[in-house]
Amino acid sequence: MAEDFPVVGLDADAWEAVTMLAEHRLPGLVVMAPDGRPHSILPASQVVRMLVPSYVQDDPSLAGVLSESMADRVADKLRGKTVRSLVRDDPPELAVVNDDDTIVEVAAIMARLQCPLAAVMADGKLVGVITASRLLQVALGGS
Repeated sequence: MAEDFPVVGLDADAWEAVTMLAEHRLPGLVVMAPDGRPHSILPASQVVRMLVPSYVQDDPSLAGVLSESMADRVADKLRGKTVRSLVRDDPPELAVVNDDDTIVEVAAIMARLQCPLAAVMADGKLVGVITASRLLQVALGGS
């Protein structure tokens, strides 16, 4: 069920990581720590949230007064930053499963953590990722 999936390091370029999310229409990325172990998941929804100023998140009616060029400048804030700046210092529990876990075990972890990705580990190494859409495909009898 696990698939090869792009991963990024904490010190990777944030603009490139977000571009990868967008170009490949990924639900998120697994962020790897310098020691080669998964550090966190960077969901695309979190990146989208970062593009919206907090005052607009607090009052969505203000979104209508922002011009598209202003929104473009918001995206430019990613330039020169690392992925580390996009993830929390104290990341939430990471959705990590073992390569021999059942579909129900994987689903339970993803559901509990409300995470679109689960990092699949074998012998302490990342061997792939299971996306929520892949899990649903398998659950519905797809290959």
